[in-house]
Amino acid sequence: MRETAPNTYKFRLGTAAYRRTGLLAMLLLGGFLLSGLSAAVLGLRFFPTYTHTFTLYLKWQDVLVALCCYITFLSLAGCVLVMRFLHALHAGYTEEMIVVDDSTLIVRDLSHENLASIFWLISTALTCFLTALLGLIPEMLLGWTVHLPSAMLVFLTTGITLVLSAAGLVLTVPFLSFIIVGIVGSISFCRKMGSPQIYHLTSHATLSIDRFVLTIIYPDTPESMINLNILAANDQRHLLCLLLERWRGEQHPWNPRLGEEIEVALEEAERSEVLV
Repeated sequence: MRETAPNTYKFRLGTAAYRRTGLLAMLLLGGFLLSGLSAAVLGLRFFPTYTHTFTLYLKWQDVLVALCCYITFLSLAGCVLVMRFLHALHAGYTEEMIVVDDSTLIVRDLSHENLASIFWLISTALTCFLTALLGLIPEMLLGWTVHLPSAMLVFLTTGITLVLSAAGLVLTVPFLSFIIVGIVGSISFCRKMGSPQIYHLTSHATLSIDRFVLTIIYPDTPESMINLNILAANDQRHLLCLLLERWRGEQHPWNPRLGEEIEVALEEAERSEVLV
Protein backbone atom coordinates (compact mmCIF):
# COMPACT_ATOMS: atom_id res chain seq x y z
CA MET A 1 0.00 0.00 0.00
CA ARG A 2 1.12 3.54 -0.67
CA GLU A 3 -0.49 6.91 -0.03
CA THR A 4 -0.11 8.94 -3.23
CA ALA A 5 -2.17 11.92 -2.08
CA PRO A 6 -3.96 12.96 1.12
CA ASN A 7 -6.58 10.28 1.91
CA THR A 8 -5.79 8.44 -1.35
CA TYR A 9 -4.39 4.93 -1.02
CA LYS A 10 -3.20 2.53 -3.70
CA PHE A 11 -2.95 -1.24 -3.27
CA ARG A 12 -0.95 -3.42 -5.64
CA LEU A 13 -1.38 -7.04 -6.62
CA GLY A 14 0.55 -9.36 -4.31
CA THR A 15 3.81 -10.84 -5.59
CA ALA A 16 2.76 -14.47 -5.07
CA ALA A 17 -0.57 -13.97 -6.87
CA TYR A 18 1.18 -12.05 -9.67
CA ARG A 19 3.65 -14.85 -10.30
CA ARG A 20 1.07 -17.63 -10.03
CA THR A 21 -1.49 -15.94 -12.29
CA GLY A 22 1.22 -14.83 -14.70
CA LEU A 23 2.48 -18.41 -15.00
CA LEU A 24 -1.03 -19.68 -15.70
CA ALA A 25 -1.48 -16.96 -18.32
CA MET A 26 1.80 -17.88 -20.01
CA LEU A 27 0.81 -21.56 -20.10
CA LEU A 28 -2.53 -20.65 -21.68
CA LEU A 29 -0.76 -18.37 -24.14
CA GLY A 30 1.63 -21.19 -25.07
CA GLY A 31 -1.31 -23.54 -25.58
CA PHE A 32 -3.02 -21.11 -27.92
CA LEU A 33 0.21 -20.54 -29.86
CA LEU A 34 0.82 -24.27 -30.22
CA SER A 35 -2.73 -25.03 -31.36
CA GLY A 36 -2.73 -22.11 -33.80
CA LEU A 37 0.62 -23.10 -35.28
CA SER A 38 -0.41 -26.76 -35.58
CA ALA A 39 -3.69 -25.86 -37.31
CA ALA A 40 -1.93 -23.48 -39.70
CA VAL A 41 0.71 -26.05 -40.67
CA LEU A 42 -1.93 -28.77 -41.14
CA GLY A 43 -4.06 -26.50 -43.31
CA LEU A 44 -1.12 -25.41 -45.47
CA ARG A 45 0.07 -28.98 -46.00
CA PHE A 46 -3.40 -30.30 -46.77
CA PHE A 47 -4.49 -27.49 -49.11
CA PRO A 48 -2.43 -28.58 -52.17
CA THR A 49 -3.41 -32.26 -51.87
CA TYR A 50 -6.72 -31.96 -53.77
CA THR A 51 -8.16 -30.11 -56.74
CA HIS A 52 -9.95 -26.80 -56.25
CA THR A 53 -12.35 -26.90 -59.17
CA PHE A 54 -15.88 -25.60 -58.57
CA THR A 55 -18.50 -28.22 -57.64
CA LEU A 56 -22.19 -28.02 -56.74
CA TYR A 57 -21.50 -29.89 -53.54
CA LEU A 58 -19.28 -29.12 -50.56
CA LYS A 59 -15.96 -30.93 -50.47
CA TRP A 60 -14.94 -32.39 -47.15
CA GLN A 61 -11.38 -31.26 -47.87
CA ASP A 62 -12.58 -27.64 -48.05
CA VAL A 63 -14.34 -28.10 -44.72
CA LEU A 64 -11.16 -29.43 -43.14
CA VAL A 65 -9.13 -26.50 -44.46
CA ALA A 66 -11.78 -24.06 -43.24
CA LEU A 67 -11.67 -25.69 -39.80
CA CYS A 68 -7.88 -25.33 -39.69
CA CYS A 69 -8.15 -21.66 -40.66
CA TYR A 70 -10.81 -21.05 -38.02
CA ILE A 71 -8.77 -22.75 -35.28
CA THR A 72 -5.80 -20.60 -36.29
CA PHE A 73 -7.97 -17.48 -36.08
CA LEU A 74 -9.39 -18.50 -32.70
CA SER A 75 -5.92 -19.24 -31.36
CA LEU A 76 -4.68 -15.80 -32.41
CA ALA A 77 -7.73 -14.23 -30.79
CA GLY A 78 -7.00 -16.19 -27.61
CA CYS A 79 -3.40 -14.96 -27.68
CA VAL A 80 -4.59 -11.35 -27.96
CA LEU A 81 -6.96 -11.80 -25.01
CA VAL A 82 -4.27 -13.40 -22.84
CA MET A 83 -1.74 -10.68 -23.69
CA ARG A 84 -4.35 -8.05 -22.85
CA PHE A 85 -4.83 -9.69 -19.46
CA LEU A 86 -1.06 -9.94 -18.93
CA HIS A 87 -0.81 -6.20 -19.59
CA ALA A 88 -3.54 -5.49 -17.02
CA LEU A 89 -1.88 -7.91 -14.59
CA HIS A 90 1.44 -6.09 -14.91
CA ALA A 91 -0.27 -2.73 -14.40
CA GLY A 92 -1.98 -4.05 -11.26
CA TYR A 93 1.38 -5.23 -9.91
CA THR A 94 3.54 -2.23 -10.78
CA GLU A 95 0.98 0.57 -10.47
CA GLU A 96 -2.27 -0.21 -8.67
CA MET A 97 -5.01 -2.78 -8.40
CA ILE A 98 -7.24 -0.93 -5.94
CA VAL A 99 -7.43 2.80 -5.25
CA VAL A 100 -9.43 4.19 -2.33
CA ASP A 101 -10.06 7.86 -1.58
CA ASP A 102 -12.75 9.80 0.24
CA SER A 103 -15.47 9.35 -2.39
CA THR A 104 -14.46 6.67 -4.92
CA LEU A 105 -13.22 3.12 -5.13
CA ILE A 106 -11.28 2.04 -8.24
CA VAL A 107 -10.62 -1.67 -8.75
CA ARG A 108 -9.16 -4.03 -11.33
CA ASP A 109 -10.41 -7.60 -11.52
CA LEU A 110 -7.15 -9.53 -11.90
CA SER A 111 -8.36 -12.91 -10.69
CA HIS A 112 -7.09 -16.04 -12.43
CA GLU A 113 -10.74 -16.73 -13.25
CA ASN A 114 -10.32 -14.28 -16.14
CA LEU A 115 -8.19 -16.94 -17.80
CA ALA A 116 -11.01 -19.45 -17.38
CA SER A 117 -13.35 -16.91 -19.02
CA ILE A 118 -10.96 -16.59 -21.97
CA PHE A 119 -10.76 -20.36 -22.39
CA TRP A 120 -14.56 -20.63 -22.12
CA LEU A 121 -15.02 -17.93 -24.77
CA ILE A 122 -12.65 -19.60 -27.24
CA SER A 123 -14.01 -23.11 -26.63
CA THR A 124 -17.59 -21.87 -27.05
CA ALA A 125 -16.69 -20.23 -30.36
CA LEU A 126 -15.10 -23.49 -31.54
CA THR A 127 -18.16 -25.49 -30.45
CA CYS A 128 -20.46 -23.16 -32.39
CA PHE A 129 -18.34 -23.60 -35.52
CA LEU A 130 -18.29 -27.38 -35.20
CA THR A 131 -22.07 -27.37 -34.75
CA ALA A 132 -22.42 -25.22 -37.87
CA LEU A 133 -20.27 -27.72 -39.78
CA LEU A 134 -22.48 -30.53 -38.50
CA GLY A 135 -25.39 -28.97 -40.35
CA LEU A 136 -23.33 -28.99 -43.57
CA ILE A 137 -22.70 -32.75 -43.57
CA PRO A 138 -25.55 -33.42 -46.06
CA GLU A 139 -23.92 -30.92 -48.44
CA MET A 140 -20.76 -33.00 -48.34
CA LEU A 141 -22.68 -36.24 -48.95
CA LEU A 142 -23.81 -34.89 -52.34
CA GLY A 143 -20.33 -35.59 -53.64
CA TRP A 144 -20.92 -39.28 -52.89
CA THR A 145 -24.53 -39.60 -54.08
CA VAL A 146 -23.91 -38.17 -57.57
CA HIS A 147 -21.33 -40.89 -58.28
CA LEU A 148 -23.52 -43.91 -57.50
CA PRO A 149 -23.70 -46.49 -60.32
CA SER A 150 -27.51 -46.59 -60.58
CA ALA A 151 -29.47 -43.61 -61.89
CA MET A 152 -32.38 -44.50 -59.60
CA LEU A 153 -30.08 -44.53 -56.57
CA VAL A 154 -28.61 -41.22 -57.63
CA PHE A 155 -32.07 -39.68 -57.89
CA LEU A 156 -33.30 -41.03 -54.54
CA THR A 157 -30.19 -40.41 -52.47
CA THR A 158 -29.63 -36.98 -53.97
CA GLY A 159 -33.23 -35.99 -53.24
CA ILE A 160 -32.98 -37.19 -49.66
CA THR A 161 -29.66 -35.42 -49.22
CA LEU A 162 -31.08 -32.14 -50.54
CA VAL A 163 -33.91 -32.34 -48.03
CA LEU A 164 -31.42 -33.02 -45.25
CA SER A 165 -29.28 -30.12 -46.51
CA ALA A 166 -32.20 -27.73 -46.13
CA ALA A 167 -32.77 -29.03 -42.60
CA GLY A 168 -29.07 -28.71 -41.86
CA LEU A 169 -29.13 -25.03 -42.78
CA VAL A 170 -31.60 -24.51 -39.93
CA LEU A 171 -28.77 -25.61 -37.65
CA THR A 172 -25.91 -23.93 -39.48
CA VAL A 173 -27.26 -20.40 -39.96
CA PRO A 174 -28.10 -19.66 -36.29
CA PHE A 175 -24.74 -20.91 -35.05
CA LEU A 176 -22.89 -18.86 -37.66
CA SER A 177 -24.80 -15.81 -36.40
CA PHE A 178 -23.76 -16.72 -32.85
CA ILE A 179 -20.14 -16.69 -34.00
CA ILE A 180 -20.51 -13.21 -35.52
CA VAL A 181 -22.19 -11.87 -32.37
CA GLY A 182 -19.46 -13.48 -30.26
CA ILE A 183 -16.71 -11.84 -32.31
CA VAL A 184 -18.30 -8.42 -31.83
CA GLY A 185 -18.84 -9.04 -28.12
CA SER A 186 -15.27 -10.25 -27.61
CA ILE A 187 -13.98 -6.79 -28.56
CA SER A 188 -15.79 -5.24 -25.60
CA PHE A 189 -14.75 -8.17 -23.41
CA CYS A 190 -11.09 -7.59 -24.32
CA ARG A 191 -11.30 -3.86 -23.56
CA LYS A 192 -12.95 -4.30 -20.15
CA MET A 193 -10.89 -7.26 -18.93
CA GLY A 194 -8.63 -6.07 -16.12
CA SER A 195 -9.43 -2.42 -16.81
CA PRO A 196 -10.07 -0.04 -13.86
CA GLN A 197 -13.70 0.21 -12.80
CA ILE A 198 -14.72 3.34 -10.88
CA TYR A 199 -17.34 3.16 -8.15
CA HIS A 200 -18.57 6.22 -6.26
CA LEU A 201 -18.99 5.57 -2.55
CA THR A 202 -22.52 6.89 -2.27
CA SER A 203 -25.84 5.49 -1.13
CA HIS A 204 -26.17 3.87 -4.59
CA ALA A 205 -23.15 1.64 -3.99
CA THR A 206 -23.50 -1.82 -2.49
CA LEU A 207 -20.42 -3.47 -0.96
CA SER A 208 -20.25 -6.87 0.66
CA ILE A 209 -17.54 -9.32 1.72
CA ASP A 210 -18.22 -13.04 1.66
CA ARG A 211 -15.53 -15.74 1.88
CA PHE A 212 -12.87 -13.05 1.53
CA VAL A 213 -14.32 -11.82 -1.77
CA LEU A 214 -15.22 -8.15 -2.03
CA THR A 215 -18.29 -7.62 -4.21
CA ILE A 216 -19.09 -4.14 -5.50
CA ILE A 217 -22.36 -3.26 -7.23
CA TYR A 218 -23.15 0.15 -8.64
CA PRO A 219 -25.83 1.26 -11.15
CA ASP A 220 -24.73 1.38 -14.81
CA THR A 221 -21.33 -0.10 -13.88
CA PRO A 222 -20.22 -3.73 -14.24
CA GLU A 223 -20.24 -5.71 -11.02
CA SER A 224 -16.78 -6.47 -9.62
CA MET A 225 -15.78 -9.41 -7.45
CA ILE A 226 -12.29 -9.03 -5.99
CA ASN A 227 -10.64 -11.93 -4.21
CA LEU A 228 -8.72 -10.25 -1.39
CA ASN A 229 -6.34 -13.21 -1.19
CA ILE A 230 -4.45 -11.88 -4.20
CA LEU A 231 -3.31 -8.89 -2.15
CA ALA A 232 -0.32 -9.02 0.16
CA ALA A 233 -1.20 -9.86 3.78
CA ASN A 234 -0.46 -6.34 5.07
CA ASP A 235 -2.46 -4.79 2.25
CA GLN A 236 -5.42 -7.02 3.05
CA ARG A 237 -5.61 -5.69 6.59
CA HIS A 238 -4.97 -2.07 5.57
CA LEU A 239 -7.68 -2.20 2.89
CA LEU A 240 -10.21 -3.77 5.24
CA CYS A 241 -9.46 -1.23 7.97
CA LEU A 242 -9.76 1.59 5.44
CA LEU A 243 -13.10 0.34 4.15
CA LEU A 244 -14.34 -0.04 7.72
CA GLU A 245 -13.31 3.55 8.45
CA ARG A 246 -15.05 4.82 5.32
CA TRP A 247 -18.16 2.75 6.12
CA ARG A 248 -18.42 4.20 9.61
CA GLY A 249 -17.90 7.72 8.32
CA GLU A 250 -20.73 7.36 5.80
CA GLN A 251 -23.31 6.27 8.40
CA HIS A 252 -23.65 2.78 6.91
CA PRO A 253 -25.21 3.59 3.51
CA TRP A 254 -23.49 0.85 1.47
CA ASN A 255 -24.56 -2.23 3.41
CA PRO A 256 -25.90 -2.34 7.00
CA ARG A 257 -23.94 -5.53 7.69
CA LEU A 258 -20.71 -4.49 5.98
CA GLY A 259 -19.06 -3.65 9.31
CA GLU A 260 -19.62 -7.18 10.60
CA GLU A 261 -18.41 -8.67 7.30
CA ILE A 262 -15.23 -6.57 7.43
CA GLU A 263 -14.52 -7.61 11.03
CA VAL A 264 -14.93 -11.28 10.09
CA ALA A 265 -12.58 -10.76 7.13
CA LEU A 266 -10.05 -9.03 9.39
CA GLU A 267 -10.06 -12.00 11.76
CA GLU A 268 -9.52 -14.34 8.81
CA ALA A 269 -6.65 -12.17 7.52
CA GLU A 270 -5.00 -12.21 10.96
CA ARG A 271 -5.35 -16.01 11.23
CA SER A 272 -3.86 -16.45 7.75
CA GLU A 273 -0.93 -14.22 8.63
CA VAL A 274 -0.24 -16.21 11.82
CA LEU A 275 -0.32 -19.50 9.90
CA VAL A 276 2.10 -18.13 7.33
